Amino acid sequence: MAPDVSAADTRLSAETIRRRKGGVPIVCLTAYTYPVARLLDDHVDLLLVGDSVAMVLHGHKTTLGASLEMMIAHGQAVMRGSAKACVVVDMPAGSYEDSAAQAVASARRIVDETGCQAVKVEGGVDMAGQIAAIAAAGIPVMGHIGLLPQSVEKDGGYRIKGRTQENVAALFRDADAVEKAGAFSVVIEGTVETVAADLTRHMSIPTIGIGASGDCDGQILVIDDMVGLTVDRVPKFVKEYADLRSVISDAAARYAAEVRSRTFPGPGHVFSASKDKA
Repeated sequence: MAPDVSAADTRLSAETIRRRKGGVPIVCLTAYTYPVARLLDDHVDLLLVGDSVAMVLHGHKTTLGASLEMMIAHGQAVMRGSAKACVVVDMPAGSYEDSAAQAVASARRIVDETGCQAVKVEGGVDMAGQIAAIAAAGIPVMGHIGLLPQSVEKDGGYRIKGRTQENVAALFRDADAVEKAGAFSVVIEGTVETVAADLTRHMSIPTIGIGASGDCDGQILVIDDMVGLTVDRVPKFVKEYADLRSVISDAAARYAAEVRSRTFPGPGHVFSASKDKA
């Protein structure tokens, strides 16, 4: 059963996002937890519960470690923590590729159990049938073309797209297929800037860039990358707006020093015989 979300009618819908094509840029960030969703909700138009959660929070090497159950659990948390943003949940690898029927069943489960506004599917021409089936079932779908993290093993690594004429032509075929299938918007990832800009002008639905172009209709980053929590390599396309690595490490160091010196807990952090509140 979907969680009870208060003020659900105040949320941005997938259709509202679709109508933002060519307008004020669409602000998107990933979110995986209740507290982060609460902090981001006032500032963004769209929160993506990305399958990057498998890497960011669960320590997997790729997004292939995400499961349907994992995505649903984090989607529920983000829905509880937000009230305004359009929430989109990634469909993880293995939950939609086999058939249109599988894709619809997985998408329906995600929406029913989280209450989210849309799902996201990676792939272009090869996934157009799945996108069309999900959309026909009344579930809004965000597409994803360019660099596809779920295909990283098949592609032999994270390879930037749009560097050959053949690949550019394939990207345009993917864009047309996703749009024709009924997606309300599309993420363009890891694609040569000029090609991503051309794709944005070519498409009638909003494009959301990540490692793409400032001309895209919106932008998205992984929240942990953006606030400086990523402990491994930070991608080139990321701008760090904060350095929480240092903040957290410094706080932990100060705490450890105070525990070892027995200066924490102090009088203000313990309970007396009177009726102190926790």
